[in-house]
Amino acid sequence: MLSKTCEYGIRATIFIALQSLMGMRTSLKYIAEEIDSPEAFTAKILQKLVRVKIIESSKGVNGGFNMASDRIKSTSVLDIVYAIDGYDICNRCVLGLSQCSSNNPCSVHHKFRPVREDLIALMNKTTVEEMALGIKDKLAILR
Repeated sequence: MLSKTCEYGIRATIFIALQSLMGMRTSLKYIAEEIDSPEAFTAKILQKLVRVKIIESSKGVNGGFNMASDRIKSTSVLDIVYAIDGYDICNRCVLGLSQCSSNNPCSVHHKFRPVREDLIALMNKTTVEEMALGIKDKLAILR
């Protein structure tokens, strides 16, 4: 349901948040290695996240990517999804049909609607902080 770009964006944000919770900035190269993503692809994703102010970027000797503590606490997975994939997730047909809608439904449209609504609610309630702490406490994995 999520694009590969979005999956990498979520993983990158979690990793950056984890590093930021430890008071560190992290480099593009390190992020790409940790989320198992090509560096150039990761750079484009991070640019989007910087543009919408989910993460921050600094140049120079002590530069890199970080995330402000208030953003770590308040950013939801859905914020990241919207930043990367846009709001289309709320309307996109699960079968990929371009003409699917409530008035012109595909064969699973009405069955999938509650699943989509639950998924969106889950992503809206799940914060970056919650996911980063799960990784830190070894209750979850990132890779």
